[in-house]
Amino acid sequence: MQESSMEYRRLGSAGVQVSALSFGAWVTFGSQYGVDTAYECMDSAHRAGVNFFDNAEAYAGGEAEVIMGEALRRAGWKRSDLMLSTKIFWGGRGPNDSGLSRKHVIEGTDAALKRMGLDYVDLIFCHRPDPYTPIEETVWAMSHVVTSGRAFYWGTSEWSAEQIREAYWIARREHLVPPTMEQPQYNMFYRERVELEYAALYHDIGLGTTIWSPLASGLLTGKYSEGIPAGTRATLEGYEWLKRGFESDEARERIEKVRRLAPIAKDLDCTLAQLAIAWCLTNPHVSTVITGASRPEQVVENMQAMGVVERLTPDVLERIEEVLQNKPKPPRPWR
Repeated sequence: MQESSMEYRRLGSAGVQVSALSFGAWVTFGSQYGVDTAYECMDSAHRAGVNFFDNAEAYAGGEAEVIMGEALRRAGWKRSDLMLSTKIFWGGRGPNDSGLSRKHVIEGTDAALKRMGLDYVDLIFCHRPDPYTPIEETVWAMSHVVTSGRAFYWGTSEWSAEQIREAYWIARREHLVPPTMEQPQYNMFYRERVELEYAALYHDIGLGTTIWSPLASGLLTGKYSEGIPAGTRATLEGYEWLKRGFESDEARERIEKVRRLAPIAKDLDCTLAQLAIAWCLTNPHVSTVITGASRPEQVVENMQAMGVVERLTPDVLERIEEVLQNKPKPPRPWR
């Protein structure tokens, strides 16, 4: 891996390190482009120092894993330099092809590894909580995935703090491998869970975080300030829900805040996207920020957010808070 200004952070209390900025396959791989562009984007990220590449069995119905696997083989990078992940939950339409049962966790993991052409992934996530499977069953299954060599660490995505804590203590009680990390949404408009709900978990169990949607599905880039441009993810088939969200009253209020953030980005000589990504990195409990891109030039631009972090002084952060007006407040203690 080439030298870069990339920062590497511990994944919570685990001994492993991930690049502060990482690259994910959601939306783009298999939906917007194939192996050639995937390789070019991943190569641009790797050149910038990225070592963590994120995926999931649900992305493009498994095709995103196939494309990433082919791109990795083309790149020929040293495997031990990489941190690769997948997520298990939505694996198909069969009655046992989804959820977090022991059956699907193990079969889904094996299928994902086959699609990626890998012997193991470094990180594997429970993509969502499963209301129909006891957490204890899932903990036993995920612990087995790790101890069998299919993954090195397991974690969760969009689980509540209560669910993560329950999983952790079940693992401790049964002498199993506990969850190491959570993959939550986190950005300037979505803060409560990472900043408040998980607060005790960072200290109590050493929780790491691999955050997604730092740009609020593109809202924080400023490109939606004058409507929905053609060719954006909000115009893709299957993402009608995103388009509806951008047309809501709440979205309009957020777009106005993005307009007010623009002068701050200009003063810092950066783009709105770089400002939003760098802002996420100022949170010490963020292990890595997962970025995405539809072309290599966009990857390069996103990676330059690393240079913006040091410009986010307390005064600048206060200016941002004055615009956002949404800093989570802990509940008042009972008297």
